[in-house]
Amino acid sequence: MKKYILMLILLLGIPVLQVRAVDTSATSAILMEQDSHRILYAKNIHNVRSIASISKIMTGILAVESGKMDDKVTIGDEVLKAYGSGIYVKPGEKITLRDLVYGLMLRSGNDAALAIATHVGGSVEQFVTMMNTKATDLGMKHTTFHNPSGLDEEDEGNLSTAYDMAILTSYAMQNKEYAKIVGTKKHVVKTNKNHYVWHNKNKLLSMYKYTTGGKTGFTKKARRTLVTTARKNDLNLVAVTLNDGNDFSDHMNLFDYGFDTYKHQTLLKKGTIKVPKENYYKNKTLYIKNNVSYPIASNEKDSLELKYSLYKKRNNDSLVGYVKVYLGKEEVMKEPIYVKSETVIKKKNKGWFHLW
Repeated sequence: MKKYILMLILLLGIPVLQVRAVDTSATSAILMEQDSHRILYAKNIHNVRSIASISKIMTGILAVESGKMDDKVTIGDEVLKAYGSGIYVKPGEKITLRDLVYGLMLRSGNDAALAIATHVGGSVEQFVTMMNTKATDLGMKHTTFHNPSGLDEEDEGNLSTAYDMAILTSYAMQNKEYAKIVGTKKHVVKTNKNHYVWHNKNKLLSMYKYTTGGKTGFTKKARRTLVTTARKNDLNLVAVTLNDGNDFSDHMNLFDYGFDTYKHQTLLKKGTIKVPKENYYKNKTLYIKNNVSYPIASNEKDSLELKYSLYKKRNNDSLVGYVKVYLGKEEVMKEPIYVKSETVIKKKNKGWFHLW
C-alpha cells in the first residue's frame, strides 16, 4: 500500500522532503534557517517553557543596539542582588558596557545582566519593559520576560518557546558586533579593580567547526537550555533545545542533518531585475534590495517558482510590489520590489535629459 501511495505522490508532482533519522532528547527543539526562517526540524516548537539564561540573548542584543557599548559603566549596588553564575564584578568597579556584554554572553554573568539593565534601561524594571517591547516587535508571540538574566527561583522567570528563541537569535546574528561577541572563545578584561580571563561556556565553539555562536542556560526549573548557530556553504542555521540533557550532541546532529539535506538556492540577485511580461514599468528600472534565496532539499528544485505581484504607483524609490517564492503551492517568502528614482541632469547647451 505504501508503495502505491508514494507512486501517486510522485505522479501528482507533490514535493517529497528528504528523510533522515534525526531526533533530540529535548522537550522542545527546532532547527531553523536564519535568513528565510524555514523550519528544518521541529519538536513542540510552540510549547511555552522557562528558558533560563538563553534569555540573555535579548539582554545582549539590546545592549549592543543601545549605542552605548563604549560607555564606562560604574558598577552599582544592583549586582549585590545577583546569584548563580557571575563575572563577580564589585560595586565601584569601572568597566565598559562592551566588556559587560562579553561577560554576559561568555560567562552568563547574572551580575553583568543587572549592571547592563541598569545602565541601558535606567533601571532593571524599565529594561525588562524594553525586552518585552522588542519581543513583540520581532513577532515573539509566546514570550514574556520578567528579568534580564533568566533566573526563575524568586519570580516567574522568563517564558518562551523554541520557535521564538530561534526568531530572536536569527535577528540578533544579523548584528556584526553581537555575532562577534557570541563567537568569541576567550576574552581578557582589565578594570580598575581586577583582571579577568573569560572562556565561553558554549562548548560547541570548540566541538563543532561550523559553530558561529550561541548561548547556554540552566536552572532547576528550566533544566538545560541551549541556543547555537552554525554556518556552512552560505547556509546559516540556528538550533534551540529546551530541557535537553544531551544538548551539545543533539545540536551537532541537527546541524549535520541540516547541512547534509539542504542547500542555499539563490533565485534572484539583489539589484536590477526584469519582470516577465511587465509593461507598466517597461521604461523604468525595477530593483530588489536583497538576494532572493531559499534553503531547499535536492528533490525540491523543480517545485520552486517565482511569481511577481506589481501594482501601479508612480512615486520614485517606492515599493511597487513583491517577488514571491513558492514551494509547490505554498508561498514561503517574498521580497519587496522598488522602482528607481528619476535623476534629472542639466548639461550646458545640451538641454535636459533623464536617468532612471
